[in-house]
Amino acid sequence: MSSFATPAAPQRGAMLNLIRRLHFYIGLFVAPFILIAALTGTLYVLTPQLENALYRDALFTQPQGQAKPLAGQIAAARRHVGPEARIYAIRPAPEATDTTRVQFVDPALGASESRAIFVDPYTLAIRGDMAVYGTSGVLPLRTWLDKLHSSLLLGDPGRNYSELAASWLWVAALGGVALWLGTRPRRKARRVNGRFAVSRHWHITLGIVLLAGLLFFSATGLTWSQWAGGNIDALRSGLGWLTPQVNTSLRDDAATPADPHAEHRGADMAGMVMPVNAANGDWEKALQAARAAGIDAARVELRQPKGEGKAWTVSEVDRSWPTQVDAVALAPRHFSVIDQVRFDKFPLIAKLTRWGIDAHMGVLFGLANQLMLAAFGLGLCVMIGLGYRMWWLRRPAAGEANPVHTLFAAWLALSGAGRCVTLLVALTLGYALPLMGGSLLAFMSADVLRWRSGRAAPLSARQSAARKFLLAVATVAVIIGGILGKAILGGMVDQYQVPFGDWSAQMYVMQSMMVLLYTLVFTGLLSIPLWYFFLGENQAR
Repeated sequence: MSSFATPAAPQRGAMLNLIRRLHFYIGLFVAPFILIAALTGTLYVLTPQLENALYRDALFTQPQGQAKPLAGQIAAARRHVGPEARIYAIRPAPEATDTTRVQFVDPALGASESRAIFVDPYTLAIRGDMAVYGTSGVLPLRTWLDKLHSSLLLGDPGRNYSELAASWLWVAALGGVALWLGTRPRRKARRVNGRFAVSRHWHITLGIVLLAGLLFFSATGLTWSQWAGGNIDALRSGLGWLTPQVNTSLRDDAATPADPHAEHRGADMAGMVMPVNAANGDWEKALQAARAAGIDAARVELRQPKGEGKAWTVSEVDRSWPTQVDAVALAPRHFSVIDQVRFDKFPLIAKLTRWGIDAHMGVLFGLANQLMLAAFGLGLCVMIGLGYRMWWLRRPAAGEANPVHTLFAAWLALSGAGRCVTLLVALTLGYALPLMGGSLLAFMSADVLRWRSGRAAPLSARQSAARKFLLAVATVAVIIGGILGKAILGGMVDQYQVPFGDWSAQMYVMQSMMVLLYTLVFTGLLSIPLWYFFLGENQAR
């Protein structure tokens, strides 16, 4: 993330100058969000074992002879939650040491969440009662981390941060490679000297080593983003690349449309039309029919018909290698197979999407996948830190004039053909990736504003700019603290159903410290572009 080189260096070329300036701006304005995504993603992929240990009493049991029939396990769960509760799905114990999950619809929970009752299949004892999330069935700890990573616990508005990071990540990666190829010396230096040179050397080295991962995470992250993800879904739909979905309609003329987001989330439960679940629903017969039809994964999920004219579904939910996500639809009267989908028949793009998302989440190749993602995440954080160090070494000194260069000026320095091509590329990408287009306009606006206010700024003007910078940082801290306080404290109340009046002193202290910590971290990261905007940059060092 080095700063813009002087325009008096024609040997580097106008295009390299434009790429360099854009790379610098991505590092300055977007890298804080990339860093947050990398840190929270690393935490997420390292916690499956911690989750198993934390919730071991609910997840595991000791085999005690023959397991009770599935109907008896479901009846035990019904007695625990009440006869009026509606079943969402059943996940029979996949191994002899696992418990069965009986998942119920709970209007108090969010989209893709259900209330899971963990039943000992041998004694019918209730081992746990908690919310689970999505097709992966993660428990409260990883649900919290998942939402922190994807939306900063802010719901749909917070998803914009991760989409912004994914939109620019691949541009930063390829732009960095272009700069390295265009500026590297023909002869390799024997030794790298100087703080800036050392930081730059390792920044480039890590960028090259992590290049494939940067492109991979950018692509997979965009697939389930809010705005760009919709455009990707439309493209996949037009090309016939959507993931096949089992048809649950009992009428041949009512085909079930494919869900473009089926690969990476559970079905939304809000507003779902559900029949009255009969306590004597023949779950055993449905499971046996599915096994006979080739559903052989240990981890499966059973769902009753959603309404009149709908079928049962039994789906494999094993995302580890080899992927097992086959599904069958069963007629409710005789449990005959009316439709089925098999992963080996998926279109190639649908398979790649499935594998990409599972690898992104760290479940495709087990522990090796987790360790690889953790190493990548930490490497990305170090690379961003080195970029910030490079910028810090070239920060402005008090009293110095601030040479101001803008992205717009770098673009104007291109030839006519170059300007046309880059403008066309920018418009195309801005349409396909809306947050990229909007943030690019913000980059250029910030450039123009700083150029107008920073030309040959005297010392008094710089002191005034410093005061404005501190005021802006304080304002950002107040805003971030308010947003995070509402998200974190409100999330505790909503998810765990513990009113503020029932909190212990320890809970108040712990949650307040968490709000303070996140506020300091996010404010520190966002103060970097504020520093640049108010105090400029120094090209002389």
